[in-house]
Amino acid sequence: MTTLAIHGGPPARPAPLPYAHQTIEPDDLAAVGEALTADWITQGPIVARFERALAERAGVKHAVAVANGTAALHAACSAAGLGPGDEVITTPLTFAATANAVVHRGAQPVFADVDGATLNVSPDAVKRVATSRTRALLPVDFAGLPCEYDRLLPLAREHGWTVIADAAHSFGGASGGRPVGALADLTTLSFHPVKLITTGEGGAVLTDRDDLAERLRAMRHHGIRYVDPARPWRYAIPEPGHNYRLTDFQSALGLSQLGKLDRFWLRRDQLAHRYRERLGGSRFVELPALPQAARHGWHLFVVLLRIERLAADRDLILKSLRAENIGVTVHYPLVYRHPFYAERFGYGAGLCPTAEAMEGRLVTLPLFPAMTDGDQDDVLHALDKVFTHYAR
Repeated sequence: MTTLAIHGGPPARPAPLPYAHQTIEPDDLAAVGEALTADWITQGPIVARFERALAERAGVKHAVAVANGTAALHAACSAAGLGPGDEVITTPLTFAATANAVVHRGAQPVFADVDGATLNVSPDAVKRVATSRTRALLPVDFAGLPCEYDRLLPLAREHGWTVIADAAHSFGGASGGRPVGALADLTTLSFHPVKLITTGEGGAVLTDRDDLAERLRAMRHHGIRYVDPARPWRYAIPEPGHNYRLTDFQSALGLSQLGKLDRFWLRRDQLAHRYRERLGGSRFVELPALPQAARHGWHLFVVLLRIERLAADRDLILKSLRAENIGVTVHYPLVYRHPFYAERFGYGAGLCPTAEAMEGRLVTLPLFPAMTDGDQDDVLHALDKVFTHYAR
């Protein structure tokens, strides 16, 4: 942590509190150990069991497990048939993997501005940037809040676009009573340790469409299509794929974790609402909107600093909170500001004004199931200390 300490007020935590952390319990360890002693440790029956459980949880026909969330995005873009000359509308407020998957297919990501209240992509902005080359929408459920699929899906159907939901943050959430996973043509998940459940690394793509599921399964296994199930040594590769397979022991961990998703979500929800109660009246932060029709996944808890009321910029606030051993961070630098996107596509300042106005105010606070109320109190005390010190 940085040494930028503020004197006075409550002392800093004795040890750093991370912004996120996996929860691994004895039954998780036992499940992995059992899988490692089985005949198959990859491409075996536990992968299929995990996929069935994921599909059932999301209320869809198919779940295709893959090596990580980035592989899920790339496989979904491949299954959607994206390629050179195509445009895919997405949000600038996401991890670069979302847009990178589009680029790896030879297509162009086009960035639509965000809604200033929810921080999710704005359907009105989507309409403004759509062209005759648009082939797909790739909305991101930022922080865990499902996007406005009730507006995005009709728009996509009108124009024949595929909707690929990046739900790396929102698994366990819902919108309009429908679970995340059943809200788009394809939905991608991540099982990285900081996510709602973990397989170490891992991901999945959910879909109700048989044709897309078939393409996904081929894509994760080098593009192989088996022409005769009775003779598995006979196969063809119509299009090269990748080795995006998930192992059985990772899937065993995923199955064990999936059984705890509701418990993990409930604790995140409790902590998130406790943050909202304590920070709702703060003169130094704004909280993103929480639409009643949505069940937030609570992967992240994000606040927006009221910079005009602080004698410090966002980075100085972050450094000061880290000096208090509070593991704050930022989600995310806007994708089109990265050198690659600026140089390849000519994107620059002014492209998404609302997102740009938000970017320098974003702060992610610690949130994970194993956090105690005392841990959260340490975060809140540190915020009060730092805000008091820099108050205008």
